[in-house]
Amino acid sequence: MNSFLRFQHILTARGIERHKRVVFDDSGRITALEDEEGDEFDGWLALPGMPNAHSHAFQRALTGRGEAARGEDSFWSWRDAMYRLANAVTPDDLYAIARRAYADMLRGGFTSVAEFHYLHHQPDGRRGAEMARAVVEAARATGIRLVLLPVYYRHGGFGLPPASGQHRFMHRGVDAFIELLDAVSDVPLGIAPHSLRAVEPGEIALLEKAAVELLGPNFPRHIHIAEQRREVEACREALGMSPIEALMDSVGVDEQWQLIHATHASELELALVAGAGAGVVLCPLTEAYLGDGIFPATDMATLGGSMAIGSDSNVRLDAIEELRLLEYGQRLANERRACLATEDGLGRPLWERLSAGGGRALQQRVGVLEPGAWADIVSLDPSHFALAGLGPERALDALITAGDAGCLESVWVGGRVRATAGAFADEAEVGAEYLSALKRLELAGPEGEAHG
Repeated sequence: MNSFLRFQHILTARGIERHKRVVFDDSGRITALEDEEGDEFDGWLALPGMPNAHSHAFQRALTGRGEAARGEDSFWSWRDAMYRLANAVTPDDLYAIARRAYADMLRGGFTSVAEFHYLHHQPDGRRGAEMARAVVEAARATGIRLVLLPVYYRHGGFGLPPASGQHRFMHRGVDAFIELLDAVSDVPLGIAPHSLRAVEPGEIALLEKAAVELLGPNFPRHIHIAEQRREVEACREALGMSPIEALMDSVGVDEQWQLIHATHASELELALVAGAGAGVVLCPLTEAYLGDGIFPATDMATLGGSMAIGSDSNVRLDAIEELRLLEYGQRLANERRACLATEDGLGRPLWERLSAGGGRALQQRVGVLEPGAWADIVSLDPSHFALAGLGPERALDALITAGDAGCLESVWVGGRVRATAGAFADEAEVGAEYLSALKRLELAGPEGEAHG
């Protein structure tokens, strides 16, 4: 049986169309876009929900911590704080934290998520799928669309054994990793060799071959790469080439691969990635938060390469702010305006490019509104002060330059409303469970305030 939502304006592959009805079936998949002749609507301007192509849900609990200066502070000192949290989290904690993160993603305009999940084993070292199942159940409880990417992690650095804080991430070998994949095969899956510092190039080929035997040939492959200059330098010392060069040289990178961050990619490397049909996943808020640097997105766009966005550390969950920082970072780096804009403006082409890239990254029919795609939709509030008095095209420009998640009126996943006017339906329960988890982890004070 079909249901429908009606919008005054909707962003489709043909541009912004007026007075449309989105018809979807019981599974939540769009069956038709029809003209709407009535005068009652479920929203003013509908956009495809933004896919979140890179998340570490448990890091949501780090918000507000690790900001005091500690000498030559960097990604690597922040990583020590993250390890301390990772070694304490139980499955129950992870469920509460991930549920908080996913609820906030929905409120922030993300309707699907690729979870780069590497917090595998129990705090006491016991092996199993309990931590992965906690993530799956948190996604189901909030209603966000999940693609689970279990992470394969073997080394503590190029040629180094695991550090003390990394043992929960490690697998004994490919066979043990495939057992985990099999245990969570009731959800859409991909694989994520963590990085070349954690998985040698030859091991990636073995991992991919084993995953194909379980999952078939088509599934997402994601990898952290070239995020930090120190990582690039260490890779050159260990392998004689940069991380992206080493990956392209040793693995059959194609359109099923997504390179996470790729911050320090050269012009040649960008051309190799785009030419292979692979994509990059950018996390502008986290890359700024960690001081990574600025990815040359303008160059990637010129090459016609696929780009998606992710929330990574989940310190701030707002798809609109991710897009704004992506564009503004390019303006600062290139010292000019309208870097990712076209003659149609900034907001529409930016949302279209990154949402469609997110769908490719997740290998799901998301990030577009067309028959066959999921009815994952966000609608804008025309009464919000940032959008007031503007038509749809200019409202999308204002959304990026002046708006935030407060401009979202409603969020649907599979045609079911999940957030309205910035409020998540089960907010009281989600908030209480999250605070309880922080207290169990000794990350909250007696008044419920987080402390470092």
